Amino acid sequence: MGRADNPPGLAGQSSVELLIVGGGIMGLWAAVHAERLGIETLLVDAGRLGQGASGGLLGALMPHMPDKWSEKKQFQFDALVSLEDEIAAMEAETGLAAGYRRSGRLMPLPKPHLHKIALGHSQDAETHWHHGERRFHWHVLEAAPVDGWIDPAAGDSGFVFDTLAARVAPRAFIRVLTGFLDRAKHVRLAEGLEIQSIDPDRGIATTREGTICFSRCILSSGHRSFPLLDGLTPGRHSLLGQPVKGQAALLKADVDLGSPVIFRDGLYIVPHEGGLVAVGSTSENRFDDPVSTDGQLDKLLTAARTMAPELADAEVVERWAGLRPKAIDRDPMVGAHPDHPRLIALTGGFKVSFGLAHRLAEAAIREAMEIPCSFKLPEGFALSHHIMVASHKT
Repeated sequence: MGRADNPPGLAGQSSVELLIVGGGIMGLWAAVHAERLGIETLLVDAGRLGQGASGGLLGALMPHMPDKWSEKKQFQFDALVSLEDEIAAMEAETGLAAGYRRSGRLMPLPKPHLHKIALGHSQDAETHWHHGERRFHWHVLEAAPVDGWIDPAAGDSGFVFDTLAARVAPRAFIRVLTGFLDRAKHVRLAEGLEIQSIDPDRGIATTREGTICFSRCILSSGHRSFPLLDGLTPGRHSLLGQPVKGQAALLKADVDLGSPVIFRDGLYIVPHEGGLVAVGSTSENRFDDPVSTDGQLDKLLTAARTMAPELADAEVVERWAGLRPKAIDRDPMVGAHPDHPRLIALTGGFKVSFGLAHRLAEAAIREAMEIPCSFKLPEGFALSHHIMVASHKT
């Protein structure tokens, strides 16, 4: 079926088994799983597929710290490990490349007490970071494992190098997913089609082009999901989530593609194919313009050039800003609405969407269609949990 500017029959009324609202990384993965299960599906997006926060620059796939292990950390670990095979399979099917590499993460330790903490984390990783015969490590080193990539002075007390972290090129990854869906047999894609309202109990979504009738609806439109979900829970005054602005930049620099992602105090430096390096990102709860860049990004660039000497004179080829969905309890928000079970949320990934989306989307699709799932989501991810948190803040 693939992509269509105006899906057949939508001028008036269209009926579909599953409606997916939102074509970011979450919605695209949901459509992939729907295609695999043979579910007749329509995915709609108000703009272009992947144009929101999913179309950013960074693509850092970073694990949680290996200490204080929990079901949430285990879920993320399993997702990050499985993503490698998922991407390989999608690349094989489409002939496209996602720019994925398990390049690791390098973190400088500027203070002596951080070195001691890092040694404890190393033992935690040996305990928890293993999947079958595959083991991943949290190395504590006196010097960086690669020469010239990071300023040695940044790690007065050594460096951490973990072998679990990876990176992917966000836009290339989006092209892989849309390339798969363009040849889908059960999924139609509609760009430039805005959903104006959803009545989940009647199974109706309205657009300017007409009405869509559905059996189930997955709401995966990023931060735009929150007002729709808020409207379905009358009497509660706390919002279920908010948009958080992020700024990033892309630099032209011919660095070794095997170089690890550098991370320190919210600063990410991510090497990509094509002689590009991404730098980011800010987290702004207050902003005037969601898509403009400013001095906050300039500060990140200055810090990145100091941290990575190879970037000292690198040309900035793109500055980017966008809005990421942060749920009220920060974790992803997935699952059926407790009062409107035909509506399933799939949003709130914030900074972890690319690493978890394939698993979150599979869980959402299987819950929507009442198909058993081989894994469970952490309880804190459930939409019902976020609604409970919001009710307590009323």
